[in-house]
Amino acid sequence: MLIMLLVVFTDLVGFGVVIPLLPFYGEHFGASALTVTMLLATFSGCQLFAAPLWGRLSDRIGRRPIVLISTATSVLAYVWLASADALWMLFAARALQGISAGNISVAQAYVADVTAPENRAKGMGMMGAALGLGFIVGPAIGGQLAGGDPTALTVALPAYAAAAFSALAFILAALLLRESLTDERRAEAIRNRTGRIAQIREAFGRPNLRRLMILFFTTTFAFAGMETTFALWALARFGWGPRQVGELFAMVGIVLVLIQGGLIGKLTRRFGEARMLLAGTVTIGLGLVLLAAAMTPLVGISASCLLALGMGMAQPSTASLISREAGAAEQGGILGVNQSVGSLARLAGPAAAGVAFTFGGPSAPYILGAALMVVSSWLAGRVLRRHRMADLGALAL
Repeated sequence: MLIMLLVVFTDLVGFGVVIPLLPFYGEHFGASALTVTMLLATFSGCQLFAAPLWGRLSDRIGRRPIVLISTATSVLAYVWLASADALWMLFAARALQGISAGNISVAQAYVADVTAPENRAKGMGMMGAALGLGFIVGPAIGGQLAGGDPTALTVALPAYAAAAFSALAFILAALLLRESLTDERRAEAIRNRTGRIAQIREAFGRPNLRRLMILFFTTTFAFAGMETTFALWALARFGWGPRQVGELFAMVGIVLVLIQGGLIGKLTRRFGEARMLLAGTVTIGLGLVLLAAAMTPLVGISASCLLALGMGMAQPSTASLISREAGAAEQGGILGVNQSVGSLARLAGPAAAGVAFTFGGPSAPYILGAALMVVSSWLAGRVLRRHRMADLGALAL
């Protein structure tokens, strides 16, 4: 699992390198706030369609080949981004990056393959920590390479740096990554294969999976809206450029790593995944409310750390609960459906946030997200009640 975590880390460094830069670069081409958020959402829109495909293919032909193909694709996408000299090229390069990033579901399936159910949350937390580390290193590198002046930007150097990190991920996977899918599970997946639409229908036909995936959607929707408008919000409120935004995202990554890499395993063993999920959704809501009201950088930084704390608790808990609901031969497929749910949220969230930002002002996306987190917390409470009832039933037996 260590090699997969290294692959995810280096791949996410490449992804994170361009995050602080793209909103400013979109404005450089005269794009509106809504167009800028859609530039970021394009990535998730393509990931939406790619994730189930990668997941289903990985159930049939193995995790390793899919990781290699998708990582090589990301190298090409970042090289294309580096050469972009028009807005349409930015959109096209981001679309190709989204297709390659559908492999996160394959990485989750890999973790599910090599961990026991009782250690699943810890394994998902470790992968979340690798993602968080990528967001520490990536935005910091991107911000430093782009500079602190929002009026003088270049995307070429950060994009080439992203391509280099993705190339390193490919080399690590090619040389060191071992296949985790057994022949028995691969044969079972081939025997039981279902179409993509049928698999989505089947997943949402299970009440427990449906509830968890809707919760994952609402949480990701709120966070993605914040993530894609933050640079514009920070520019309007504090006059920040890519360097300051990159440094803040690095701080958010540190909090994510501390929670997902060090604490989530202990916390879930003590309190259970369902309780951690509820605590995470409530914390995200509080962070969004505080961010909407922030008038000083210190308050904005504190609110961002609260958001990271909440996501650090909620996301690995959700992924673990979904994985435990899935059968052994459908891990890649079910997690791929869930990844598409997240991608749909990362497509719709930025679009809604862009509209809110344009017509309601810089804080409007965060007020919208906080309201949606009320729904997430209610769903998390339903999940917790179900698990309490299951535990009482087990004790009765």
